[in-house]
Amino acid sequence: MLHIASSPALSLTYPRRNLHYRHYSTKPLVKTTFSVRCSVPQTNKVEFTPWLIVGLGNPGNKYHGTRHNVGFEIIDSLSQTEGILMNTIQSKALIGIGSIGEVPVLLAKPQTYMNFSGESVGPLAAYYRVPLRHILLVYDETSLPNGVLRLTPKGGHGHHNGLKNVIGHLDGSRDFPRLAIGIGNPPGTMDLRAFLLQKFSSVERKQVDESLEQGVQAVRTLVLNGFNHHVNRFNLGQKYKYNKV
Repeated sequence: MLHIASSPALSLTYPRRNLHYRHYSTKPLVKTTFSVRCSVPQTNKVEFTPWLIVGLGNPGNKYHGTRHNVGFEIIDSLSQTEGILMNTIQSKALIGIGSIGEVPVLLAKPQTYMNFSGESVGPLAAYYRVPLRHILLVYDETSLPNGVLRLTPKGGHGHHNGLKNVIGHLDGSRDFPRLAIGIGNPPGTMDLRAFLLQKFSSVERKQVDESLEQGVQAVRTLVLNGFNHHVNRFNLGQKYKYNKV
């Protein structure tokens, strides 16, 4: 938890103390101290709990724009919308530190390749003392139609290898939020791996671009308000996005 005294503009400094997430390295990977600046209300005491927002994907130009990398795309969209620079490497991830409204956030794109994403998420969560309820994972989901989003407070891995690896590096806990981005199922007998590493058609790309905008707003709502009726309405609207009744 971060506690500060009230002031019109304050600098929130993340400490270097670790938690008990498994696979945490005690050797600091970055020597500089990161700060988040934001305005806070005039009250006696304000508590800020930072969010760690992680998009799953594969690094490198070869995978840019593929179905398996839509998690990266949400982070890029958040970075641009909130003015958060992704300019630091820590715990095998490209990260950016800033805020959404008055809430400190850490954006991350693991550079470990999809199946080893937990090697970044676990250490980052420990280093910045982020509780499980504030670790938001963004990833592609074949069980949802292309461009349909789903925001949930917890769940399993659904045979998603990146998500499965993250759970393993958080001591097996599944109690963290996730934003799933639908990419649909492979057509016919197409190999799943080939489908995941394929780029979107022009029609699919348009749907995904629209979902990125909606995803950014969903993340903002969650960070600022938590899971409430707005999130429930969002999920319901997404469910019938392409099937209006």
